[in-house]
Amino acid sequence: MSGVEQLLGALDNAVLADDAAVLATVVRVEGSAYRRPGARMLITALGQTQGTLSGGCLESEVARTAFWLTEQGPALRSYSTSDETEDGEVAVSFGLGCNGKVHILFERVNAESAGLLLGALRTQQRDGQARAVATVITASACLGERLLWSAEGAVSSGQLPDSLQAGLSAPLQQAIAERRSSLHYLEQDARVLQVLVEYLPPARRLVVFGGGHDAQPLVRMARLLGWQVTVIDSRAHFARASRFPEADSVLLGTLDDSFNPGPLLQGAAVAVMTHSLQQDAHWLQCALASGALYIGQLGPRERTERLLSEMPALPASALARLHYPVGLDLGGDTPESVAMAILAEMTAVLNGRQGGMLKARTAAIHDASPIYHHQDAGSSASSVPLSTSESPLNVE
Repeated sequence: MSGVEQLLGALDNAVLADDAAVLATVVRVEGSAYRRPGARMLITALGQTQGTLSGGCLESEVARTAFWLTEQGPALRSYSTSDETEDGEVAVSFGLGCNGKVHILFERVNAESAGLLLGALRTQQRDGQARAVATVITASACLGERLLWSAEGAVSSGQLPDSLQAGLSAPLQQAIAERRSSLHYLEQDARVLQVLVEYLPPARRLVVFGGGHDAQPLVRMARLLGWQVTVIDSRAHFARASRFPEADSVLLGTLDDSFNPGPLLQGAAVAVMTHSLQQDAHWLQCALASGALYIGQLGPRERTERLLSEMPALPASALARLHYPVGLDLGGDTPESVAMAILAEMTAVLNGRQGGMLKARTAAIHDASPIYHHQDAGSSASSVPLSTSESPLNVE
């Protein structure tokens, strides 16, 4: 179950118990931090929490102060993990030596702006469509106000000036197109507002061709990550929901034109692992002809190349998405270790990473979000990209 599913479930439980709740969201990170902007935690008046904002160092302080911080409305607070005292700054210091600062937005879930976000996350669980949301994160009358962008258009939480909404439309569309979040500085009424433009990705989808015993841990692990999982097999004794209780669906697919998995594969990660030459040949050809983002074929290299040699000529773009033998080179051979290697490679590829050891990575662990400065909040054409460490001097 994904973090979003768990958070929404906790919110439903709080509503049933008539329990007030506060939503805490990481809206900006400076330096090193465990979680990135968009991480959320729900805190109820009864002291229950769901979600994480850090590696465990901030949560108790956030839960302890969430309700009194939001007595008068949304609040913004900073938490420092530096090992030095930060005199003169309104920040809670933890002295962890991580040299980072996390900015967290607190808001009651019954506020209109919080309801707009939570409603969008709930709808997204059903329709699987990407969205983007802009949130004002400068201490001002607009703190916490949001503008949501989806396929249906823009929806405001009600308090954003029209000029600000106009200036945010292009960044919101850009977030969906580029599938990444960004920080924006917009001039508004002689001051500069910071706005987090957050990309809200749909849950990742995995289609597993093959219902054997080695597919079972792969399904379990993918669901643990919050992926939506479909299992397909042409053998009725394998294509049974009882074998895959964690899967979203288990389908019996025939090896002819009467069953077309193409729509299910669009934008998905695919693992072909039926241990049957006939099935693998059929499902692999279906996957290569689809819009799948990742295709993994289980088995020795020579076996897969034999399957490919018996297919019609394939475009280079299709072969570029094919990974065989599937998985990272982790050295294990149990079904669980093979599943871990497959899921790890899928995650790396979908994140644009190589899957190597972090100790060999020369860049930062997390890719920095771009920062933009808009000189005129009503004109998207005036946006100027800044370095990730640069910010306007007159930000309040």
